[in-house]
Amino acid sequence: YMIPLTVGFLLSAPISGWLSDRFGPRMFTVGGALVTAASFYALMTLPTDFGYGVFALLILINGVGSGLFSSPNRAEIMNAVPAESRGVGAGMTATFQNSSMVLSIGVFFSLMIAGLSQSLPHTMHDELVAQGVPAAQAEGIAQLPPIAVLFAAFLGYNPFRQLLGGILDRLPDGGAHLTSKEFFPHLIAGPFHQGLVIAFWFAVAACLVAALSSLLTGHVGRRHRAAAHESLGSELAAVSGEAGLAGNELVVPDEDFDARRSARER
Repeated sequence: YMIPLTVGFLLSAPISGWLSDRFGPRMFTVGGALVTAASFYALMTLPTDFGYGVFALLILINGVGSGLFSSPNRAEIMNAVPAESRGVGAGMTATFQNSSMVLSIGVFFSLMIAGLSQSLPHTMHDELVAQGVPAAQAEGIAQLPPIAVLFAAFLGYNPFRQLLGGILDRLPDGGAHLTSKEFFPHLIAGPFHQGLVIAFWFAVAACLVAALSSLLTGHVGRRHRAAAHESLGSELAAVSGEAGLAGNELVVPDEDFDARRSARER
């Protein structure tokens, strides 16, 4: 199901790397981050019973945006590092990327659980009572840890047969509807979607931060290059031993200037 995400990344990453060498990285890093943010926003609008075609298209776009950002961003980082430190720069980049991938799983599920915990107890209690479960038992089941409910749904497991125990026989249909494969995932669909939206908003915010950082990096890089050019010009003037004119006054080389010139001549 997630193959379109990988396909989008594999298609766009080499192309964006090649184009950024010709036209500069900033339009690709900023554009890629914005495309990725837009895809996360579009994923929020999908209903919980979405069709796979629309989902595949959106994660394909997400992969394309990530690929557009990744190659120019890595090249820009490495170009900003002195040649003798590029091994360290590559190692630090890989360390941060792998650490953030692991950290993002924790952040993602924490936000999911925060969203689930807001609406899941109330939703579960009301739905169980509507199916004939006594209020006391419904209240106890509604206090289940959200993480347990989430992973039960991921594993395709309906826990109500064990949780309701002996009262199933007293329900109108013998609890057949409550213990079916469809009831449990449909029950938590609304709260799950709410948690997913919170997690996606975090992803959108992270992409916008990346876009803004990439946009500012271009300005910082130009200022750095201008400063480097100024410093180089000063050093060349020191080597040649030339004195400049400021207005109508002769600029006399100072002692530091003479010392630098003597050192370079030696």
